Amino acid sequence: MIEVEDVSKHFGNFTALDRVSMRVSQGKLVALLGPSGSGKTTLLRILAGLEQPDEGRIRLGGVDATGLGTRDRRVGFVFQHYALFRHMSVAENIAFGLKVRKGSERPSKEVISERVHTLLELVQLEGLAGRFPSQLSGGQRQRVALARALAVEPRLLLLDEPFGALDAQVRKDLRRWLRHLHDEMGLTGVFVTHDQEEALEVADEVVVMNKGRIEQIGTPSEIYDSPATPFVYRFLGNVNALPCNVQGGQAQVNGLHIGEGRVDGGGTAFVRPHDVEILELSPDLPQAKIRQVIVLGPVVRAELELPGGLVVEAELSRDQKDKLNLRRGQEVSVFLRKAKVFVGEGA
Repeated sequence: MIEVEDVSKHFGNFTALDRVSMRVSQGKLVALLGPSGSGKTTLLRILAGLEQPDEGRIRLGGVDATGLGTRDRRVGFVFQHYALFRHMSVAENIAFGLKVRKGSERPSKEVISERVHTLLELVQLEGLAGRFPSQLSGGQRQRVALARALAVEPRLLLLDEPFGALDAQVRKDLRRWLRHLHDEMGLTGVFVTHDQEEALEVADEVVVMNKGRIEQIGTPSEIYDSPATPFVYRFLGNVNALPCNVQGGQAQVNGLHIGEGRVDGGGTAFVRPHDVEILELSPDLPQAKIRQVIVLGPVVRAELELPGGLVVEAELSRDQKDKLNLRRGQEVSVFLRKAKVFVGEGA
């Protein structure tokens, strides 16, 4: 169990973390997700012992580790840009953390050699032990960095934008591989990312951060399907943000009923594009005009102009597009299946 208790961190007048609290259960892989400057990397470095909090506590396995250094915390850290030693071979890079241990803590040469061999097999780099970082691809370097972090048998694995420096296809392959590796080893891990898809695909739990605070913590499905704040809605996936007015508990957008609100007043209604259903023209449903139809492989995106000039985006399948014969300028009816309304400041 990793516990963060009311942690704050300031750099001059800038507040990087503002009384942040969270827990990471044993064996879970947690994503810290947020835009640049949200505090996610600062929190990761505090977990690693590379930074000290101004306030608050870090507990590892029930023990107060706030004042402990990185080595005493037994954490493995993987940087975005690998941070491999260029003058060392792959095997030497992986073995480094074991060789620098002092006295009786340092394993024998035989044990180190055996562990390096095992890790090379684990990260699927058998046969590359003698190569240098400059002779490897970006994906291979990142696997070496991960093996080096695992060599010290960490109780907590920390990864800072581990796939951010890689191209799209390699990044996609490696994050699936990391998820498989995590399941196989049962590691407890925390990784930083600003990629929503990466967080939703890889993590057991997602911590959404903004301006040094935690906006929401939950499983990927909870975060995506039930965002707790307007920020989470806007940050996580495509969404239509429609200015609305709530009266008598009913939310209206340009006179169209779009959902329900708990309190009356001005606000914003959020609707995912896949919850905007396009139907054949009907006098019983709100009407819209097709402004644009874009085919993106199996998915079709359509821009719709509602009465009053408000534009919403819908997502549908190619079969649905063909059935409706969608085209620019076409008049259709729309049905908003699911909308979440936020009223008041910040909405």
